[in-house]
Amino acid sequence: MVKTDVAIIGGGPAGATVGTLVKKYRPDLDVTILEREVFPRDHVGESHLPAISAVLDEMGVWDKVEAAGFPVKVGATFKWGSREDLWHTDFLVGEKYEDLPRPAKFVGQRAKTAYQVDRSVYDKILLDHAAAQGCRVHQGTGVRSVGRDGDFVTGLVADPGLGEVEAKYYVDASGDSGVLRRALDIGVDSPTKLRNIAVWKYWNDAEWAETIGKGATRVQILSLGWGWVWFIPITTTRTSVGLVMPASHYRESGLSTEALYTRAIQEEPMVAKLLARATPEPALSATKDWSFVADRLAGANWFLAGDACGFADPILSAGMTLAHTGARKVAFTVLELERGETDPEWLKHQYDEGHRGQIRHHMQFADYWYSSNGHFVDLKNYCAEIASEAGVSLTPEDAFRWLATGGFTLDTPGVAAALTYRLRDIKYLTAEIVGERWGWELAKTNTWKLNREGTKKGVMAEYVGGRVRQTACLRRGAKVLPIMDVFKHLLNALHRETDSIRILEATVNAMVREDQIEIDRAPMLVVEAMEAMVTEGWIIGTLDPDRPCIKVH
Repeated sequence: MVKTDVAIIGGGPAGATVGTLVKKYRPDLDVTILEREVFPRDHVGESHLPAISAVLDEMGVWDKVEAAGFPVKVGATFKWGSREDLWHTDFLVGEKYEDLPRPAKFVGQRAKTAYQVDRSVYDKILLDHAAAQGCRVHQGTGVRSVGRDGDFVTGLVADPGLGEVEAKYYVDASGDSGVLRRALDIGVDSPTKLRNIAVWKYWNDAEWAETIGKGATRVQILSLGWGWVWFIPITTTRTSVGLVMPASHYRESGLSTEALYTRAIQEEPMVAKLLARATPEPALSATKDWSFVADRLAGANWFLAGDACGFADPILSAGMTLAHTGARKVAFTVLELERGETDPEWLKHQYDEGHRGQIRHHMQFADYWYSSNGHFVDLKNYCAEIASEAGVSLTPEDAFRWLATGGFTLDTPGVAAALTYRLRDIKYLTAEIVGERWGWELAKTNTWKLNREGTKKGVMAEYVGGRVRQTACLRRGAKVLPIMDVFKHLLNALHRETDSIRILEATVNAMVREDQIEIDRAPMLVVEAMEAMVTEGWIIGTLDPDRPCIKVH
């Protein structure tokens, strides 16, 4: 019999993140991680977004990951949308990548970039780090059965040899196996027409599509007429190359996954050239790539984390980011439950509602990406069906409004963002997809007032420093506006001013004076927050033709 405070099923990035952060902030708590495989082992999902880097730093594992020498990801290159040429997005908007010696520290530009990782190496680093922080890690130990009494987990039976495991809290970080989720009969929803399969293989000594400085690059996302190819250097010599296609295309083609994979490489000239002198590893892996979200992410004494919660199509490399950031919230929720100072049901609801909303928002954006792909000439009916079901047109302005239904104020409380991208980057992406530029909603009016209709004051969760803080917010239906950081200053300015330019100036000055935000960063942060508030209906604007409007460059 093993008795522990926190039992975690799965030692991948989500499980390791939960375990490490619980031990960091409460070293006295006993944490047990049960991992059915023995690391190292390969796993798909190699491309990061910058939000992960901050979590790695908080876990205290940044230096170990950096020392592994993984390629630095500065953005992505696409052949997608209505354009035939390649276009790219960068995390360092308006900045040239600074080629610093490695290993580097988590400061400056490196805090804004990401990694492309070999999961066999990366996951082992994280799990070993969890063990070094005091987690009891059992590899080669699967969970054979789950005991339950209604919604309460009574224990686990682990093989081989470990036997019964009893815990105060249980975390299902077992990936799409969903060990606890299935045992507790938690349903799943798939609110999308996307039914893709992914096929991939690893190659040695492939050329890089782009080399930026010493060891930095971009992930390549290249659409074919019937699917798309990823090309991700994950070490200096090893590259992950995969194919994503609708499951219906695979069935109707009558070809094997190996044949379709080979065909994809032959039809994509850039990838074929980069692999001309490379050697493929023998194993070809395949998996269904179906988006879903669990009906509940938390219960009486249990939580879901990582892919056990749900899965969003990998087109924007969301999976690992959702795993790390969601697992961080699970760890902080457990820590707060242990303190006993906050309503347990409120804590669980905040994680459940917030994280499920993020997964759904990623699905929403994926639907838009697929429906807007002009390269998918062989899949027009498929894309038309997605667009019809999603109710999205292909103009960037309409797409942006549609994406705003998922919210731009909650992804990173206090910053206008969604899908872990800053709002200006979302605007850029939606415009690039269809090859059409458009302006900002905030620039169309200049006399503003706060829309108070149907607005109620409430509290929302802020996850910081091992705590789940209750932060004041405004609520209108499903919309939530945090009263913190830039939004707090904007609300104060809206109480005093009606002129949009004066509101902008007052908010920028407050951020520089009270929050010590650099004067060159503050204006765009404020503009993005204003745009979010206008788009989501928190600000009602009218146009006075005798006064100027805000101009965004």
